[in-house]
Amino acid sequence: MPKVKVSLAGIGNCSSVLIQGLEYCRKNPEETVGLVDYSIGGIEPNDIEFVAAFDVNDKKVGSDLSDAIFAHPNNTAKIIDVPSHSRCHPCY
Repeated sequence: MPKVKVSLAGIGNCSSVLIQGLEYCRKNPEETVGLVDYSIGGIEPNDIEFVAAFDVNDKKVGSDLSDAIFAHPNNTAKIIDVPSHSRCHPCY
């Protein structure tokens, strides 16, 4: 199955929850709390890849996505360590 490539516009609390939730599902496939199905149309959490992220906040632009999701003013609780992703790009 080819990867599902995802680009994010705005690295706020919703993006933080999405990225952390996917990482949690990747590391804990036996715990599917919050998921209707672990696989939808053959696509599983490991098949999702973040390829670009855009924001206007200077605390996030140029940062690794794993850092940008926790940068102020985001206030989502940290539930899991997120590995490095691609850099967060500015919005134009």
